[in-house]
Amino acid sequence: MEKPQLHMLHTCPFCWKVRSIAEHLDIDYQKVQVNAMKTKKELKFAGDWGKVPVWTEVGGDIVVDSTPIMKHIDVTYNDGKLWETNDAGRRDEWMEWVDTKMSKATVPILYGGLFSALQTTIRVSKLEKFGFISKRLYAWAGFPIMWGFIARSRVKKDGRKPKQLWHDLLTEFTDSFNGEPYFGGAEPDMVDLAAFGYMRSISPFPQFKKLEDHENGMNWYQRVEASIQK
Repeated sequence: MEKPQLHMLHTCPFCWKVRSIAEHLDIDYQKVQVNAMKTKKELKFAGDWGKVPVWTEVGGDIVVDSTPIMKHIDVTYNDGKLWETNDAGRRDEWMEWVDTKMSKATVPILYGGLFSALQTTIRVSKLEKFGFISKRLYAWAGFPIMWGFIARSRVKKDGRKPKQLWHDLLTEFTDSFNGEPYFGGAEPDMVDLAAFGYMRSISPFPQFKKLEDHENGMNWYQRVEASIQK
């Protein structure tokens, strides 16, 4: 290996978190897209984890799970500066909030309606690595499962339509900035990049338009995006 590797799925929200910090820090790394139907087989080298994301350093060290990977990348390539704070309690509270509230909101926005779920599974089948048959099976057999058994139960439990849920989350999150452009203050920190990663995971899909009319949320999103593309 000449550079670190990220074993990933293109549409995985947790992988987008890792991609966001790696790209924010301008790390030269290799994306390894695994077969969506064979993740456990292709990730045997990572032990019992069996899921993406998996980060492998050039020396062979393996780190699993998105938040631990982000912390590892920050320490290894940035002296831990993105995790540093004068208020650890606030940081930890909101990192947990992002990892629970925002992560669970990605499924309802993508699969919360029957047509929306069909759009999503067809799009996923084109973006992810599948076999010839499994690609078609996922596109046309996957959407009733994602919509009927997973997304509908989450929407029903929460009580809000997926768009309203995301708008409420973005309002709550941006209100916590205390007048600063980012959660981290003048510059984005790891909480910003984690939240951005979850929101960014929706960007390959048409449902992202439902988030674009949240003014404060999109202004923050575009500022973080600019910090990655600089």
